[in-house]
Order: sequence, then C-alpha cells, then structure tokens
Amino acid sequence: MGPLISQDIIASEWNHVIALLIGMVFGFFLESSGFSSSRKLAGVFYGYDFIVLKFFFSAAITVAVGLIYFEYMGWIDLSLVFVNQFYVTALIVGGVIMGLGFIMGGFCPGTSLVGAAIGKIDAWVFTGGLFLGIFIFSEAFPLFEGIYNSENLGPVKVYESLGIPRDWFVFGLIIIALGMFYMTGIIQKRVKKVEY
Repeated sequence: MGPLISQDIIASEWNHVIALLIGMVFGFFLESSGFSSSRKLAGVFYGYDFIVLKFFFSAAITVAVGLIYFEYMGWIDLSLVFVNQFYVTALIVGGVIMGLGFIMGGFCPGTSLVGAAIGKIDAWVFTGGLFLGIFIFSEAFPLFEGIYNSENLGPVKVYESLGIPRDWFVFGLIIIALGMFYMTGIIQKRVKKVEY
C-alpha cells in the first residue's frame, strides 16, 4: 500500500496538486483555529495562550497513532516514508533563528502565509521578511554551507536515539501530551485573558 506516489499507485505528476490541496485544507484549519493572529501565536511564549502548543501536539499525536494503525492494517509501508536527515548544527542555528523570528513577529512561515492570505498587514510584513531572508541565505549560501552540511547523523528517529520501542515512545508521548494539556489549562485560567 502507501506511500501511494512512491509506489506508482498515484502518478508522480499529481504530487504538487495533492500538496497544494493538502496545504489549502491545512491553511483553512489554521485560520479557523485563529492562527492568523500574531497575538494568539505569540501567546505560547508569553504564557497567556497555549492553543498553538495544543493544536500542533494534537496533530503530531494523531499522525503518529494513525501511521501505526495504518501500518498494522497493512495500508502503509513505513519503510518507504521519507525521514529528513538530521544535521545537528544547522538544526540548532535554524531553530534559534526561527524561534527569535516567531517571538518578534508572532508568526511562523506557515501562519504568516495564512495571515497574508486574509490581508493582515503584519503578516504581509513578516512574509516579506521571510522571502528576503530566503533570498539573502540563497545568495550567501557559500558562507553558510559548512554549517548547513555539518554533523549529519542521517535520518534519525527520536525513539531510536533514545533506545525506546516505537509504540512505547508514542504511548509515552500521549501521556505527556495529556499532562501538558491539563497543566496549560490550569495556567491559562490563571492569567489575564488577551483580546485578539
């Protein structure tokens, strides 16, 4: 069974069409959840709104459990699913840059496009900065290439690096998520509500 495109069940020409449709649906759900508001998004860093954390943690758990179930039913071959290479230095440097941008601008790349799509000026400015950053990085790539390609550990999975069986790792992740949902709910009730 799946992945459908890599096994020629769906022609590779549909790759970008399917990606566009999935992106549009995902953008719709982001907007429906209020993620076009930079105040709402930045709330996780300032401790007054944890919807971003809950939304993406829920999505990650749903996908993890879904993939395990699909594999169990024989509907997907997880050995064919692409896993990104793990470049340690690039991940740390990129994470710091993106985190600072998220705190300062109140958007991540995806949510800035959602905000720009509905005409939010701050999202347009952030998206412009995003493309400017991409252009600068592309033009200056020879300067950053050493960092970009250093310390490649291959397609590492978290549970493998911790030496934990995959299914137990996902179960533990669900328990942690439930605890986090409970704790952030308590914190959110105690802080002042912010108008978006």
